[in-house]
Amino acid sequence: MAYADFVTAMMALFIVLWLLNSSVKIQKAVGGYFKDPTGTSKMVGTDMQGAAENFMVNKDNMEQLKEQLQKSIHEVPKFDKLENHIDMTVTNEGLRIELTESAAGTFFDSGSARMSGDGSDLLKMLAQELGKLPNHIAMEGHTDSKPYPAGATYGNWELSADRANAARRLMQQNGIGADQVTQVRGFADQRLRKADTPLDPSNRRISLIVQYLDKKPTAEPEGGEKAEGEAGKGSEEKGGKEARKTEGVKGAEAGEKQKE
Repeated sequence: MAYADFVTAMMALFIVLWLLNSSVKIQKAVGGYFKDPTGTSKMVGTDMQGAAENFMVNKDNMEQLKEQLQKSIHEVPKFDKLENHIDMTVTNEGLRIELTESAAGTFFDSGSARMSGDGSDLLKMLAQELGKLPNHIAMEGHTDSKPYPAGATYGNWELSADRANAARRLMQQNGIGADQVTQVRGFADQRLRKADTPLDPSNRRISLIVQYLDKKPTAEPEGGEKAEGEAGKGSEEKGGKEARKTEGVKGAEAGEKQKE
């Protein structure tokens, strides 16, 4: 065996021994590097490098997530049919993705929480993309103002909540984490998209809100306060010892005088 081969083999051995004694986090990081040295195989956003699981979506880069999702949506079957019924907006709450209905029904059967094939395909794709993120997601259901027949036990409140919940079930089965969805809301016709035309089909919609992740504030060092507190405590203890020492000396002097 050549010397260079021997050195390479020894180095490999030391790396293996080091990994065996390292934490699981380090082992996964090293393994991920060898699987994807450039870190772009799971890239999210136009200029985000690294695995999507480590991509933190906050107010600084939410627009990049929006652009990435818009590109991915183009791969959905029958996208041309759905294009005018998908709206993404960055709001104060996060990225709001709204899937609006047509008069004939685009994502759900009319008056029902039963999802269409096109709606199912789109939500599955969104679930796969959003499931890579650590962000929480809220889901909303909305209806128009057309009432159900008088005396009906099922109405717009139930329909809006059922549609939002149907979207949640499908997305959690296809990529969204069990703990990612934090809210499922049914608003009936209380938040119309077009308030001036309450019967407009686009008022019937489901909304997915990818919520911001707040940046963790940098912890201020407590060393100064702690040091000051310890210094103060030490001064007090030192002062107390000196005082007791002085009292002891005075007591001893007094005892000697009495003895004399």
